[in-house]
Amino acid sequence: MTSPVRLGLIGCGRIAQVAHLPAAEKAEGIKLVAVCDPDASVTGAVAARYGIGTVHNDHTALLAEPSIEAVLIAAPDRFHFDLTRAALAAGKHVLVEKPLASTVAECDELVALVRTGGLKLQVGAMKRHDPGLEFAHRFADAKLGQIRSFHAWYRIGSIRPGVEATLFPKVFDDDMRRHAETTFKVDRERYLLATHGAHVFDTVRFLLGDVKAVTAAHRGFGRDHAWNVLVTLASGVVGSVSITVDVAGDGAEGIEVFGATGQVAVRTHFPFFRRASDVWAYSLADGVATVPVLADTDAYERQVEAFARAVRRDLPVSPDAEDGLEAVRMIAAVEQSVVAGAEVLL
Repeated sequence: MTSPVRLGLIGCGRIAQVAHLPAAEKAEGIKLVAVCDPDASVTGAVAARYGIGTVHNDHTALLAEPSIEAVLIAAPDRFHFDLTRAALAAGKHVLVEKPLASTVAECDELVALVRTGGLKLQVGAMKRHDPGLEFAHRFADAKLGQIRSFHAWYRIGSIRPGVEATLFPKVFDDDMRRHAETTFKVDRERYLLATHGAHVFDTVRFLLGDVKAVTAAHRGFGRDHAWNVLVTLASGVVGSVSITVDVAGDGAEGIEVFGATGQVAVRTHFPFFRRASDVWAYSLADGVATVPVLADTDAYERQVEAFARAVRRDLPVSPDAEDGLEAVRMIAAVEQSVVAGAEVLL
């Protein structure tokens, strides 16, 4: 790329500070030129840490800057739709944290805006840029033949807070912000399904294609929740997805896919270890198992670099707005199936 994409960050909270800001600082093809957050103390601290000269506390002021070509939206989920719509209206390319928006209707509107506006909209399901999952995607297309079954799982472990305390840098925050976010997350069941389902459902579609129907069951255990989902692909293949928060001890994430001529198993690490997923892949035709050894493994850095290439070279983004819509459609379908006790068609 001849020149880096000039990027503004909207939302300087926890995910921005532990993931997006460190990634943007070292990513090729990106120059972070402005930050925005309603909390002036947070924007000031973030700007000082990263040497950013332009600070805003109102997103409309950032979006009005003609020198900013694109924005990374890392605000809480409930703001994704309004901020993304405003950014597209201002002529900015957008990388927005997952989920794309809170409802299917909001996602539909954003998809329509992208189709008619000519701007890039990438959803921050960064695991598509995990080189282990990228390998599994290529292997599934080339070696598995007809897909016959799959199982995906996403389990959050009870030790996660301690792991985060070990890995995360100091986060600039205040008690008022934390209290406000806790209040908005009071519907813990819905919050957990949306925030974790957005990842695992996107991974299923990335490796296996579109989904036709889901049948879901849910059980709550106080603050803990578990979903088990029977998933029917557009191809007719049936597999399963489980989401559990919390399990005692360590968490786990992965997917196993079985085809007529091979199988692939993926174990995905906690993203802040910055490790590629472990992959074991077997091809019947070759008669061998493959275990790739992968470098350049920070999925957050790789996703923003891919976004920059898409903007500069007019390439497709991944995941795009339609992928974001389908993930939210699956979240909504699981909610509907749990209530109805029946299969829900997408």
